Amino acid sequence: MTLTNRTITRRTILKTGAASALVSSYGMPLLAQDRSLKIGSYGGYFEDSFKKYVYPAFTEATGIAVESVTEPNSTDWLVTMQQGMAAGTVPADLSLFARDSMIKASRIGGLLKPLDLAAMPATEKFDPYFVFEDTTGKIGVGAMGWFTAMVVNPQEVDVPTSWADFWDTSKFEASLGLSKNFNSQFLDIVAATFFDGEATFATRDGIVALVEKAAEIKPNVALWWSAESQMEQGMKNTDIVGGQYYYDVAGLMKADGFPIEPVFPKEGNPQDYGSWCLAALSDKDAEAAEFINFSSLPSTQALMSRNIGTAPLLDTAMLDLTPEELAGVTGTPAIRPAYQAYLDEETFIKETWDKMLAQA
Repeated sequence: MTLTNRTITRRTILKTGAASALVSSYGMPLLAQDRSLKIGSYGGYFEDSFKKYVYPAFTEATGIAVESVTEPNSTDWLVTMQQGMAAGTVPADLSLFARDSMIKASRIGGLLKPLDLAAMPATEKFDPYFVFEDTTGKIGVGAMGWFTAMVVNPQEVDVPTSWADFWDTSKFEASLGLSKNFNSQFLDIVAATFFDGEATFATRDGIVALVEKAAEIKPNVALWWSAESQMEQGMKNTDIVGGQYYYDVAGLMKADGFPIEPVFPKEGNPQDYGSWCLAALSDKDAEAAEFINFSSLPSTQALMSRNIGTAPLLDTAMLDLTPEELAGVTGTPAIRPAYQAYLDEETFIKETWDKMLAQA
């Protein structure tokens, strides 16, 4: 799953005064000067909260003005970047890319400029997984994460400790809701639960084995959902007592009093993340480095979690988030999706998955 307006329009934007506190953690602002940066991010509440909380704090700390640019989603924005490159324009200096779109941009070549991480010391605290490197250099630095999660109705069933429990027909016959899309990360869940994780996707035999294992859960699935609203309604009216859903939205439903519990089982939940990437034609290398460094600070990561509902990419021990705040946005362990396989074997995986769903 890539980050889209689905995620951002469902966020609850919390009131906070944390933005002003970031200035003191970053340092005194620079003298006013004519420095600016165009930053692309997904629209809706997501962009609105960046404009309300993150960009003003960054400008106050550095003197760099931010022009916010709305991205439709990573895939469409990639096309916009290609068109801009061909026309010699820069739609945005910095853009957010989901990992799969970043890989696509790398394969196209010439769209993104390598980043100088020496100018971004705060990025040293990131797991190397969140710094994407290709043959040209490091072209992406993690911005924030989000999870797809196990959910259950705790009033109807005992909370499972493993995804494997969903295959137990004595407990979950015709009662689960799972995403219908081949790349919705359910196969990653199967791989982490019954196989060798991402390595299982390395061969077509491995992919077939994953789909065959997924087929075994079909008697327990009441709904293969293609729209978030379908799963939401199924959980609300108790037709569905468990399944796969978005961690942040499940938390909001729980806070509103609905019987739903987002769970981190022992295998973990799939984690996606977005990265900051610099346009090849941008001349704002220095300003971009300051923003990425600012975004990577523990205080900024915490600010985004509080106000956008995203999962921090830093070790949570570095953050000032309360246990309750952390529980609302993140957990462990994290399942890392097989991004390369979904790109390299897209047609094969989709055809194998769709064939499985179509069988009685």
